[in-house]
Amino acid sequence: MRGIGKNIMKALTLALLFSLPVPKLAPPILRQPASPLTQHAKGGRWYFAATGHAIYCYGPVMTVTRDNGDLQKVATFCQDGSAIVPLKD
Repeated sequence: MRGIGKNIMKALTLALLFSLPVPKLAPPILRQPASPLTQHAKGGRWYFAATGHAIYCYGPVMTVTRDNGDLQKVATFCQDGSAIVPLKD
């Protein structure tokens, strides 16, 4: 009798396990490769552009030579997509 009782308990346990709902796994979220602007999202800074507007840039300020030989400070990798923005002195 004990052998039959164990088999019934095993059958009931298996029936209970198989009757439980199985959660469906969500498909993995594919991430887009980061662009240079999103890679520098931390550490940006506001600058005053030569056009008179404020601009937010992520890269370093550099000094470049203009066509006439003068030196010009520029901000690099700006939020509007510009690689170089001349700054007001």
